[in-house]
Amino acid sequence: MSIIVVFGGTGDLGRKKLIPDIYNLYFENNLPQESRVVTVGRSIRSEGEYKESVRECISRYSRLGYDEDVWRRFEKIISYRQFDFNDIEGYRKLETELAEIEKECGRPLGRLFYLATSHDFFGPIVEKLRDSGLANGRDSFRRLIVEKPFGRDIASARSLNAVIRSVFEEEDIYRIDHYLGNEMIQNILSLRFSNSMLEQVWNSSCIDNIQISILEEAGVEGREEYYESSGVLRDMVQNHIIQLISLVMMEPPVSLAPEDIKEQKLKVIKSICNMTPEDIGENVVLGQYAEGTIKSEGVKGYRSEKGVPEDSVTATFAALRLFVENSRWNGVPVYVRTGKRLNNKLLNIAVEFKNLSSVYGAEAFVDSQPNLLSINILPEESISLQFHMKKPGRLDKLEPFEMSFFKNQELKSKNPETYERLIYDAIRGDSTRYAGWDEIESSWRIVEDILDTCEKRKECLHFYSAGSSGPNEAERLLERDGRRWLGDGNPRK
Repeated sequence: MSIIVVFGGTGDLGRKKLIPDIYNLYFENNLPQESRVVTVGRSIRSEGEYKESVRECISRYSRLGYDEDVWRRFEKIISYRQFDFNDIEGYRKLETELAEIEKECGRPLGRLFYLATSHDFFGPIVEKLRDSGLANGRDSFRRLIVEKPFGRDIASARSLNAVIRSVFEEEDIYRIDHYLGNEMIQNILSLRFSNSMLEQVWNSSCIDNIQISILEEAGVEGREEYYESSGVLRDMVQNHIIQLISLVMMEPPVSLAPEDIKEQKLKVIKSICNMTPEDIGENVVLGQYAEGTIKSEGVKGYRSEKGVPEDSVTATFAALRLFVENSRWNGVPVYVRTGKRLNNKLLNIAVEFKNLSSVYGAEAFVDSQPNLLSINILPEESISLQFHMKKPGRLDKLEPFEMSFFKNQELKSKNPETYERLIYDAIRGDSTRYAGWDEIESSWRIVEDILDTCEKRKECLHFYSAGSSGPNEAERLLERDGRRWLGDGNPRK
């Protein structure tokens, strides 16, 4: 049995994801029936008003749907407490309430604190958890889940980490990256390490390049203030994309234990080459969306979004060429791109294999597409393998064929949501799908090299129309290497 305390649970993340996913855990008996869920927020509302809002969110966002019998039981374990996150008295009252719950149960209970607030509150909340006694306890666990962004730069990340480490042990800190809770992303390890036909060719001798694309049709969606202070590099590259690179390119771990997996991921992140100011001009493209059209509807540009300065140079798109400098991946480029207000929604990892010398001459491959392994997460989960077969009626010409696995609706409905899985892991004390501090620190090193140069050079920013594929310079980044972006119906010619 445990007590889950969600700070900021009345915000978008809490309403649309966290509380519905905790309900899902309860629905499927993955949350002990005697557990408690306490949401802490700053908005004033009665207990009845809060529970009605929770019921509506569950009806709308739970993958399992609303069930009256389950709800009647669930509403008995969930409650709301209103106080300012800087008010120590609110924390002290909460500590008294939780102590009473433990007294009724006759034993100490584990406590999981989830910080779903603005990152400005992370440090103050942790300090008050300590000062109020809420984080104290030797007979049951005290764990902390911290949402991104973890700092704004390496200095602020280190400062935040020092505050958190003064209260919680490293093994009790769960720095969440919700991408790591995705079922298909978790399959990357099993795809590699349980299939000898792939692992034997997973190296620079056989792989030409690796591409990771995270594209969004949506804009900043009411998060203008946050996005203006972060931009695409802090919002997407420092966390999600670097985590994906580490999973795809890591060495085989000794075991599936969290510490063994994190060790190999960290080695990859530390091996990503630093960029000098001269390198950035050749390897980085940043962009910002201007007005355009998406699905036949006019869309305003980023500078016209509410609260965004009319001369903002915040990047909403990034394309990068990176290299992992180790014996396995020496010379293999890793192309990544991510951005908002693009012409499609896509989360794809594409691994292009080299055209090896064979009895077929170069002419046979001229009009062919590459051998390609494509791992798709959005718009739908699938894995496909593209290979060559002879063209019908010809012995000297090749054409591509594809084998694909798509998840059917039955499999999708059985998959836990990402936050559902990650909260369940934290309750169990399994940090495999969470990022360790060393990974966070090393990731900031990579991004800061780019930020330090590009924030001083306005010419780094290229504008693109909303509803396009991004700035033309992103295409030229690959064309210089004789390649094109893969994974979205745009194969290399």
